[in-house]
Amino acid sequence: MAEDLTITRNASKEEQYQSIIPQIDALLSGETDFVANLANVAAALKEQFNWFWVGFYLVKNDELVLGPFQGPVACTRIKKGKGVCGTSWAQAETIIVPDVDAFPGHIACASASRSEIVLPLIVNDQVIGVLDVDSEVLNKFDDTDQLYLEKVISVILNNSSI
Repeated sequence: MAEDLTITRNASKEEQYQSIIPQIDALLSGETDFVANLANVAAALKEQFNWFWVGFYLVKNDELVLGPFQGPVACTRIKKGKGVCGTSWAQAETIIVPDVDAFPGHIACASASRSEIVLPLIVNDQVIGVLDVDSEVLNKFDDTDQLYLEKVISVILNNSSI
C-alpha cells in the first residue's frame, strides 16, 4: 500500500487526474474495507485539488447518510430527490451544478459552496452512495471532472468489498 502521494499542482486538470488516479489505485490496493477506502479517496482528492469539500454519502434506510469526507462539517442526512446529492441518487446520474444558488432545492450545508458535482456509486444497478465535491468557485466542474471522477469511483468499487 502506498502511503504518500505525489501532488501535482502545476499541471492541467487532466494531468492532475492522470497523476492522482494511479496513486489512488495503489493506495487502495490490498485494502477491501469500503469505508477505509472512501476515507482515503476523500483525503487524496482534497489534497490534490484543494476543493472546498469532498466526501461521500451512503444510502442507509432510504436516505443518504454522511460518510467519510474532508472539509467543514456537513449535512448528516439527505432525503432521496432532495438537493443535488439526493437528486443524483434518485436519477442515478452525475449532476454538475455551475451555481448552487440556481439549483432548485439546493441544500446549503455550507454557505461558502458555490458550485458542485455529485456522482452516484452504482453496484448491481443500485445506487449505494454518492461522491459529492463542492467548490467555493462558480462553474468549477465540467465534463473532465465527470470523466475522471467516474474513473475514481471505478477504482473504489474494484478495490472494495461491498
